[in-house]
Formats: sequence, structure tokens, C-alpha cells
Amino acid sequence: MKEEIQQKPAVGPVTQLLNKKKKRPQFHQYPDYFYAGFWIRLFAYLLDLLCISAVTGILLGLPANLMEWPKDAGLISVYGSLSVVIYLAYFILLTKLNHGQTIGKMAFGIQVVCFNEEKLSWQTVLVREGACRFVLRGSFFMLGYLVTIFTANKQHIGDYFSDTSVVTINLLAAREDFSQL
Repeated sequence: MKEEIQQKPAVGPVTQLLNKKKKRPQFHQYPDYFYAGFWIRLFAYLLDLLCISAVTGILLGLPANLMEWPKDAGLISVYGSLSVVIYLAYFILLTKLNHGQTIGKMAFGIQVVCFNEEKLSWQTVLVREGACRFVLRGSFFMLGYLVTIFTANKQHIGDYFSDTSVVTINLLAAREDFSQL
């Protein structure tokens, strides 16, 4: 009689790493209806674009006219490059310094929250608002925002890379008032 030898599958360091659960604390987990949907985020973004164009017109309008810069939207022109810098600086600085809100988000009562941090760190803001907004600002890549419609936590592509989402502040305030009773 032959003895059957049972072999265990090889367990290497890669398999162990894959099986390890993430030990990051979860700070912000809300029910589905707390997350801001596509349309409210779109209107907040459009309001932000109006603010950015006003700031760009004020800061770059006079120098562009005096120095006769062509007002191209491309990155290779001086005006275009400075416009992109203003665009990214607006989102990065306001999101970080204003606790997850830009002017558009304030007007519509929504706020960016991170699932793994109590407050947004510079690293999270730079990834979400800097790198991801730079990529998603192109006309084809703007389709990355449509993912918001189909995900449970209403996240777009940039939110996935930075573990963030956008929530409605009024529901957060109501939740805190209710929990204090």
C-alpha cells in the first residue's frame, strides 16, 4: 500500500502579505445616504470653476495683456501653465486649509473626508486635489468623475487613490445632534 502524502500549499512572504488584513483605523464610515452624489458635486465643481476663472482673470489678465501673452489653454504657453498652477493651488490650498471644503463645496454643504485619517493630511490632499485633478481635468479623463454614480461611497477615481469621499454636512450635523441626546 502506498501512503498518500498530503502536501500543504507553499506559503511564502507574498502570500502572507496578501492574507494580512489592513490594520489602519477607520475614522469615517457613514451610511450610503450621507455621501454626496454626482449632481451636487458637479454643481459645486462648476461654482469652483467660476471662482478659479475670476481669480485667473484678476491675477493673469493684466500681466497677460501688458506682456501680450497669447491666452492659450495649453500647458506650453505661459498663460496656460500659470492657469493650471492657479487651478491646482485653489483646490489644494482650500481643501487642506478649509477642512475639506472649497467655495463650491461650502455653498452646497458638502465636505471631503478621508476614511483613514481624522483630518485630511497634506499627502492625501496632494494626491486627491493635485495629482488626480491634474489628470482628470482633460476632456477624456473627466469620465473618471462618472464613476461616482455607480459606487457605494460615491467615489470618483481620485477618491479611490486617496481613500476619500464627499459627504453632506447637514446629515453629519444631524447625526451628531442625535447622538448627543
